[in-house]
Amino acid sequence: MESHAISFQADLPFDPQVELAKVDALRIVEALLLVSPEPVPANELQARLPKGVDLDDVADLLRRLYAGRGIEFVAAADGFRLQTARDLGYLFEAQRVEPRKLSKPAMEILAIIAYHQPVTRAEIEAFRGVSVGKGALDILLEIGWVRPRGRRRTPGRPMTYGTTPAFLAHFGLPAIDQLPGRDDLRAAGLLDARLDGQTPFPIPSDKPTADEDPLDQEDANFHLDFIGAKDDGNLDQAA
Repeated sequence: MESHAISFQADLPFDPQVELAKVDALRIVEALLLVSPEPVPANELQARLPKGVDLDDVADLLRRLYAGRGIEFVAAADGFRLQTARDLGYLFEAQRVEPRKLSKPAMEILAIIAYHQPVTRAEIEAFRGVSVGKGALDILLEIGWVRPRGRRRTPGRPMTYGTTPAFLAHFGLPAIDQLPGRDDLRAAGLLDARLDGQTPFPIPSDKPTADEDPLDQEDANFHLDFIGAKDDGNLDQAA
């Protein structure tokens, strides 16, 4: 006759040498509970056990077997079930991320930085025709889509800005030079149809430029000093 055996850790608080029928019963109950989304009634389990095996004995064995583990054997609704240990429930809590709606000014600034980087605040203002509000740029820095990348080699050495790997990941771009081009933007209705093919169109690049110095360590984290208190989730007010 084929021999069945089941091995348990030596430090478990019960004798692992159980008779063959009880071992089979243990395996049967485990299998039935594992595939059932609801507790299995005790009478149904008892009916499936080998003759002469009492469900209470098997339940006691399973209860001790699963004690202190990630899976619990518990009594529920006149039956039994296997469930995640209660103290591990936090592992399965849904992490809800509230969508953040960027204001129109912030979207405009992001587009200018993406296509014209490296670009300074003054250059952004020249493109838009209005001043850059502190809030809009700070939001882009805070969410990690824009970064300070260098200083322009001009009087005053203004800070230059560029996009980040997080920006590429969010918009599904393998590289910044994969941003939509002239034809793509025109086809999407995002480019003035009056612009002809001779109008200069920016070629995005995140490579260092000849007129830009890299940031020193003090500059690298400068924006953290300018980002104010956490916003209330409504980004539409950023100007």
